[in-house]
Amino acid sequence: MARQYSWRGYVSVFILLSAMMNTVSTVTHYSVPEEMEEGSVVANLATDLGLDVKTLNKRKMRVDVVGNKKYLDINKDTGELFFLERIDRELLCPSKTTCFLKLDATIENPIRMFNIEVEITDINDNAPHFRRGTMHLDISESSPVGERFSLNNAADPDVGTNSVKDYHLSSSEHFSIEIQTGRDGTKFADLILKKALDREQQAVHNLILTAVDGGVPTRTGTASIVVRVLDVNDNAPSFNKDKYIVDVMENSPIGSLVIKLNATDLDEGSNSDIVYSYSLYTSERTQQVFNLNPENGEIRVREMINYEDFKLYDMEVIASDKGPNSLSGQCKLSIQVTDMNDNHPEISIKSFQSPIKENDPIDTVIAVVSVSDKDSGDNGVVDLHIPDNMPFKLRESSDNYYELVVSQPLDREKVPEYDITFTVTDRGSPPLSDNETMTLELLDVNDNVPQFPQSFYTIRVMENNAPGALLSSLTAFDPDLHENQYLVYFILEKEIANTSMSMLFSINPENGNLYALKTFDYEIENEFRFHIEARDSGSPPLSSNVTVHIIIVDQNDNAPVIVSPWRAHGSVVEEKIPRSTDKGSLVSKVIALDTDSVHNSRITYQFLQVTDATLFSLDQYNGEIRTMRMFSYRDPRHQRLVVVAKDNGEPALSATVTIKLSTVETAVKAYSDMTEVPLEYDIFSDLNLYLVIGLGSVSFLLLITILVTIVLKCQKPKPSKAAPPCRNSVISERNSTIADSTLVSNDAYWYSLFLAETRKGKMVVRQPVPKGSRYIVSSIPRGTGLTDTSDSAASTLQASSSSSSSST
Repeated sequence: MARQYSWRGYVSVFILLSAMMNTVSTVTHYSVPEEMEEGSVVANLATDLGLDVKTLNKRKMRVDVVGNKKYLDINKDTGELFFLERIDRELLCPSKTTCFLKLDATIENPIRMFNIEVEITDINDNAPHFRRGTMHLDISESSPVGERFSLNNAADPDVGTNSVKDYHLSSSEHFSIEIQTGRDGTKFADLILKKALDREQQAVHNLILTAVDGGVPTRTGTASIVVRVLDVNDNAPSFNKDKYIVDVMENSPIGSLVIKLNATDLDEGSNSDIVYSYSLYTSERTQQVFNLNPENGEIRVREMINYEDFKLYDMEVIASDKGPNSLSGQCKLSIQVTDMNDNHPEISIKSFQSPIKENDPIDTVIAVVSVSDKDSGDNGVVDLHIPDNMPFKLRESSDNYYELVVSQPLDREKVPEYDITFTVTDRGSPPLSDNETMTLELLDVNDNVPQFPQSFYTIRVMENNAPGALLSSLTAFDPDLHENQYLVYFILEKEIANTSMSMLFSINPENGNLYALKTFDYEIENEFRFHIEARDSGSPPLSSNVTVHIIIVDQNDNAPVIVSPWRAHGSVVEEKIPRSTDKGSLVSKVIALDTDSVHNSRITYQFLQVTDATLFSLDQYNGEIRTMRMFSYRDPRHQRLVVVAKDNGEPALSATVTIKLSTVETAVKAYSDMTEVPLEYDIFSDLNLYLVIGLGSVSFLLLITILVTIVLKCQKPKPSKAAPPCRNSVISERNSTIADSTLVSNDAYWYSLFLAETRKGKMVVRQPVPKGSRYIVSSIPRGTGLTDTSDSAASTLQASSSSSSSST
């Protein structure tokens, strides 16, 4: 409403002025601002025209707009001129500084016409605006300072002071603006370059241009200015570094990337397109090994790289752009070849001494070895070793030179040669190694004595062997070689009974075969002990000996010999026995001796012939003949017994004795003469001692039995012409001068003959006789001293060697 009142004030003033001008013109002028609201009153047209308001309807007053849309009309009731709709001056009168609406007011009765002009004045209702919100400018970076660049001006539909009055540019160190006024009064701005441009520093400048009008309040409009700096080839390509150092592994695959060089050019377009090339300072060898891609700067391996050939490659690379007046930059590149563990260590045997003596001292130098490796660093550091289980060690003598020396005593007999493997290993990852094997032979020295498999040999030889028979092979062993192992065998001399061993035995000096030189008799000599020596042919010779025990094995070559009851050769033994002898009485005892060994000399007794088998029994082990029953009147007076004694040999040998028993009715006193000679007791064997004790016990019981029988017989009142023999006494009648069982024996049997008389309670001993005679075997009563001779007279039989052999 306040704005409406203000407009009314303007209309009133304008009407007053028009009324003053009516004296001159008939046109009624009104001036109103644009954008009046619908219904706003411009003026009271009836009053201004001098018309009666009350008659306006009757006179049909109307207002017509000339050539325009009807924006105004008159209120016939009040006579006021008012707006039918809002008027926009910029639409109504575009591009004009003034704007009028011409109206014709008509009334009737009488008809009258009035010319009315309504001026539409401008208000600042539009802000300046640019046809394009963004302006793009391409300015070469080589443009000089002060150069102008036209900008699009801003448009403002308003006129007068409400139109564009000024321009403002955002802050920039490179640009400013200068305001220009056109012929039509429009204002525009020029962009001025006040500082040289550098595209490489700033390729685009963004500015804001602001247009300001003169209205109150002022209105503004803005536009963006995008200044793109055009490039010129003013920058040379450059690398990130002046010098590159890269590492490449040797034996890298062909085509593998070493490095990608990247040169940059701050320019753009063709000015920044770069081509890479080697400079003239790069060697041909380097160019052959490495390939440079001119488009992207990649350097790749062209040929196989060997560290041992070249460790470093130097090159210079040039980067050139494609702009006019091409610019270039360069860099240096050092390619360091990294060693790869691709070379096996090498062994060189400078000296090797083989063979060597097995007694060479410790620290003796055997070989000199050198090692090397073409690689570098840890790949070129090598270690040399030999197997741990050898009596050698390595000793470093100088750089990469080693000596192989003896570390432990050598023994050719244990290990005759050594295959020494030298293994060299570098310290690369993975490590590489190489080896070489040398054979070391050991020369023999005579350091081993001959050795027999056994320290003691027991050789059993059957008696009655053939002279020259091979007894055994006593072979010694010498682990040495050649002459040090050639052995010679000897029998160490030893005499037995004035007989040298070399007369009994012989040994082959080359192979150790032991032979018997004579036939051996077990009954004469049953064993021998001597030493055999084995000696090598070394210098000095070494020897060892072994004990040999020869045992003569018995053969059953001696038949049993009947020693009791004694009888002449081929004669029959006659015995007398009382007819009244009780059952179980000892009649006789057969004793046989066998000079063979224990096994072969075991004797068993059997009846070969017997007159009455029910009358007598024979113990097969001790040879005792006893009555199985008492004699009867029907039994013959003479009994004939044939006893055979067999040994335990294979085959068995035997001897027989014939005993003729005669029964008598009366007891006869037995006379027995004993030769008591001071004798020396010989040493009995355990077996003989047991036999003596057993036979003595049996004889004692037999003696008691005989005494009892005699006492009983003596009590009978039977006369006798002669003194009757004592009961149970046995009288031996022999056709010889030997008194009471004293007999001559060979030396081989003397120690057994005492058994013949043990049943009579006597002990048989040996008595030396003069030279050339056999031994005299005497019997003495058991239980008497050696000096007791009161009961019996000595009886001795001496026979020469010739007579004794015939009596046997």
